[in-house]
Amino acid sequence: MTHSRRAALLALPLLPALMLAGAPGAAAQPAPKSVLRVAPHADLKSLDPVHGSILITRMHGLMIYETLFAWDSKLQPQPMMVQDYSVSDDKLVWTFRLREGLKFHDGQPVTTKDVIASLKRWMARDTVGVKLAEYTAALEAVDGRSFTLRLKTATGMVPFALGSGVGQIPVIMRESDALTDPMKPVTETVGSGPFRFNRGEWQSGARVVYDRNPDYVPRAEPPDGLAGGRVVKLDRVEWVIMPDAATAAAAIQTGEIDLWEQPSQDLVPVLARSRDVKVETYSSLPGQAMLRPNHLHPPFNDPRARLALAYATDQADFLTAGFGDEKWWRRCDSYFVCGSPNGTEAGAAGYAKPDLATARRLLAESGYKGERVVLTSTYDIAPIGRMAEVAAESLRKAGLNVDLQFSDWGTVTTRQQNRGTLDQGGWNLFVTFASGATMQSPITNIGTNMACERAWAGWPCDAEAERLRNGVVEAVDAASQKAATEALHRRLAEVQPYRVLGQYDQPYARRSNVSGVLTAPILVFWNIEKK
Repeated sequence: MTHSRRAALLALPLLPALMLAGAPGAAAQPAPKSVLRVAPHADLKSLDPVHGSILITRMHGLMIYETLFAWDSKLQPQPMMVQDYSVSDDKLVWTFRLREGLKFHDGQPVTTKDVIASLKRWMARDTVGVKLAEYTAALEAVDGRSFTLRLKTATGMVPFALGSGVGQIPVIMRESDALTDPMKPVTETVGSGPFRFNRGEWQSGARVVYDRNPDYVPRAEPPDGLAGGRVVKLDRVEWVIMPDAATAAAAIQTGEIDLWEQPSQDLVPVLARSRDVKVETYSSLPGQAMLRPNHLHPPFNDPRARLALAYATDQADFLTAGFGDEKWWRRCDSYFVCGSPNGTEAGAAGYAKPDLATARRLLAESGYKGERVVLTSTYDIAPIGRMAEVAAESLRKAGLNVDLQFSDWGTVTTRQQNRGTLDQGGWNLFVTFASGATMQSPITNIGTNMACERAWAGWPCDAEAERLRNGVVEAVDAASQKAATEALHRRLAEVQPYRVLGQYDQPYARRSNVSGVLTAPILVFWNIEKK
């Protein structure tokens, strides 16, 4: 957006209507009675929530798939597809029974064959799944509705893991889909969830459409976070892709869209002045911003170069650029989110303010001699692009030869999976952010998994950090878990899997005739009503 256009928008309490991106479907199709039109933060590129961990794909996954358990608003696991379960006295054998009548969108019943294939694929991809796999001895069907999970070592993480709403989520797919190579995305979109993906009306770059699943039977419990009854009160949800903030701000003020998932903070005052728009938050924890280095190749394969990132950066510069007014953000050097149950800053006190002299010394000690460093980013998600510019400027002051390259978000996330060198299309750095629900636990924090090739993009590798993370997983009470978390955090502060850039609150905006948005790790669309 140009400066003049944004300035004009800020000066006006209400803007004229703008045409939505993407036309309605074919005239022959009857119009749905109740349609919620949403401007999401990004376009949907990847359809497989087990292959990719990006937020828009996770939102898509929760529309059409379900998980065995689900986190409530306090991030505690509750049964979802599971009817009931039991645990042996030695805590090594967990037996689960599925709810009766579960079926996929194609009419086929959900069976334990589907569950086992889905969990095995997830265990090969996700931070939480990989960790659970380390403790798993066997995953076996008892009958069509019951299965057992046998552990090598006792851990209480099982329901929490099977209900994960972060990273690559453990959705249950048809066995035929779940048998796809974990390294290749599934392109089918047949789940058993409360919405069906309308592939015929999907227009990449313009519109994503979900229709209510008329055969879905929700749980009887009241909705709570991602858990409880997923009662759909809409006929259709349409994601209208609006990368331009001015377009989205105008559209929600005029009613052409009903909800804006991530409004730009500098436009929040404009929205707040409109009597027909409400600006609120739906997450109970702030998100975390991060600068992620590639640990496979120089210079950031050396921990001294990664420490230099911490000394070269000031969180306030990034957060101001990304999220505006300080009321929306705060400094925090905890990998596990300040204000969460695990929010320790142990070992990180030295990185609160930049120290360019120390950053330059560490870079020299790491063997860095001015080689080009590629920072890949996007303006599709505006805060990420603005923070990337701050990163480039800050790191250049520390002596890094930064090549800042912008492309669309889909290209950035695809490139993140490239383990090659720069001449093979690889990368050295990227800026991103993740939900507080993702980062608040050593079990779910995607960035602090340092399990080498099994880690998230960047592939950090540190045996001591993994040993300490196992200590958290195996902790038997709150006191021992706290001590184990602090020991892990001290190690992470030394080896810097990524540079924590602080934390922020991301509001959403809705029309006043929209209600029922739930407090949850992800924006979900059941329970929402539009009058």
